[in-house]
Amino acid sequence: MITVEHYLWLSAITFVIGVVGVVARRNVIVVFMSIELMLNSVNLSLVAFSAYLGDVTGQILVFFVMTVAAAEAAVGLAIIIALFRGKRTVNIDEINILKW
Repeated sequence: MITVEHYLWLSAITFVIGVVGVVARRNVIVVFMSIELMLNSVNLSLVAFSAYLGDVTGQILVFFVMTVAAAEAAVGLAIIIALFRGKRTVNIDEINILKW
């Protein structure tokens, strides 16, 4: 029998994988995918608690988070493409547009 603890452990593990991806990687696309992984792990926790408590509020919140994440993905990928066109790289260390 799968309990809510199993879902929470899976969510915690995927969140940690996302954090490691953000901290350890230097590629903008991998960092972006790691942030999306962290968002999805939070969504998994919300759905698990929603199912456990028998309330649909968590599932409604997940719907709004997924909507915002889709918009964020579109804007984020557009920014990454614009940075690549200007700098010809997606390496975080080589993109220093905030420096004079």
